[in-house]
Amino acid sequence: MKLKQSTFWEFDVAKLDLEGSCKTIIPRIAMRGTVDEIREMRHYYGDEKIAEVLKAVKYLDNLTLSLFSNIYNIPVEEFRCYTEKQLTPQLWHL
Repeated sequence: MKLKQSTFWEFDVAKLDLEGSCKTIIPRIAMRGTVDEIREMRHYYGDEKIAEVLKAVKYLDNLTLSLFSNIYNIPVEEFRCYTEKQLTPQLWHL
């Protein structure tokens, strides 16, 4: 799997361990990656591993949460980031 430096701007992509850093790589590609990067990620890690990692992540933006909730047919309530958002009061948006 080839990682783009533009997606992982603060890391040296040549030194990232794809297996050891999967909890960093999967959410970053899910939120900031291109469609081709997401396809490559799904091919490399498999849907079960991706779903497991994304369910445990503390933060996903709403669009990414909805997308992967629908792709994997997992209720948003099963994602840690959703529960964290419910527990954290938000400012009103006017």
